[in-house]
Amino acid sequence: MKIVFATANPHKVAEVQQLLGNAFEITTPRQLGYAGDVPETGATLRENALQKARFIYQQFGLPCFADDTGLEVDALNGAPGVHSARYAGTGKNPAANLQLVLKNLHGATCRTARFRCVIALIIDGNERLFEGVAEGEILTEPHGAQGFGYDPVFRPAGHSRTFAEMSAEEKNCLSHRGKAVKLLVEELRIRN
Repeated sequence: MKIVFATANPHKVAEVQQLLGNAFEITTPRQLGYAGDVPETGATLRENALQKARFIYQQFGLPCFADDTGLEVDALNGAPGVHSARYAGTGKNPAANLQLVLKNLHGATCRTARFRCVIALIIDGNERLFEGVAEGEILTEPHGAQGFGYDPVFRPAGHSRTFAEMSAEEKNCLSHRGKAVKLLVEELRIRN
């Protein structure tokens, strides 16, 4: 089955393709000839995931899905949350975003946080939502070179390494996106 992933993030595509396996072929809007931005103006992760999936479905009429992911830090009242990709400004600068979280947490004793991922799937006009959460904590400095975004400072609960210190396979077993994609895969297998 060919399915459109409404993202321009190659890291996300690689992660999700690994989880989906060979039964599903992911394509992106860019590969289909769409080079513009996909709107994400919602106030929540769910709203953004649905907005992106609906936009791409209207463009191409193909089975598609979109995700929106946020880092929710308890000491920051849930921030950056829905603004995780643009936390340090509109430029979507992952390094600046990470540094701003660390700066805003300076001196904080409570560093609990979670990654939350919401995936919206549209097939034949039918919409489904899937959610995955990974609980953990924010370290005081980055560790590891794998992954992307906030991975170098996020250590999942019950583990001694950050997502950026784990292999892709290890991270996928524990991550918010891995959990949400597993639910997506179950749904796609039913439909395939």
